[in-house]
Amino acid sequence: MQKVSRESLLTLEAYAKARPQWLERLREHRRDRRLAVGPHVTLLFEDELTIRFQIQEMLHIEKTFDERGIMDEVEVYNPLIPDGRNFKATMLIEYTDPEVRKRELARLRGVERQVWLEVGAAGRINAIADEDLERENADKTSAVHFLRFELTAEMAAALKSGAELALGIDHEAYRAEVRPVPAATRAALLKDLD
Repeated sequence: MQKVSRESLLTLEAYAKARPQWLERLREHRRDRRLAVGPHVTLLFEDELTIRFQIQEMLHIEKTFDERGIMDEVEVYNPLIPDGRNFKATMLIEYTDPEVRKRELARLRGVERQVWLEVGAAGRINAIADEDLERENADKTSAVHFLRFELTAEMAAALKSGAELALGIDHEAYRAEVRPVPAATRAALLKDLD
């Protein structure tokens, strides 16, 4: 999959003008790339467009216009784009009440390493979590994690041939699965494979 290039980014002024259209486009694009896994975990599957938007938003919010700052953002975010052999996702653990969130994040230590993906008879793999930095400490896990699902060649071929895709979490304090992953989400993810 293509990475974000400097040339694909809009200037701050051009992005500010086009931002309402970008937000609408991204809302539509993300609809099929968003997957609720139980009541409190959402996976947002990333691709070039979602990451390009994230970079544009960071540049917009931080008012970054110098070349080094722009390239720093590109270098930070490009690793979150799938490379044709995997799926990459932002994992959000969502509890609206701050006290409940604090308690649950303590109970959910290690949950990011218990997220799995299954492709029909081709098998199950666990996500590789937070390769960029540790997001867990002795007291709690983070509410945001970055996951990579590294597919075998057999899994990718099976998906392309129509095998069922399932995804779940098998943590002692949080068990949930989506079986099968909805057709629209499955179709969006297939675009991430070469």
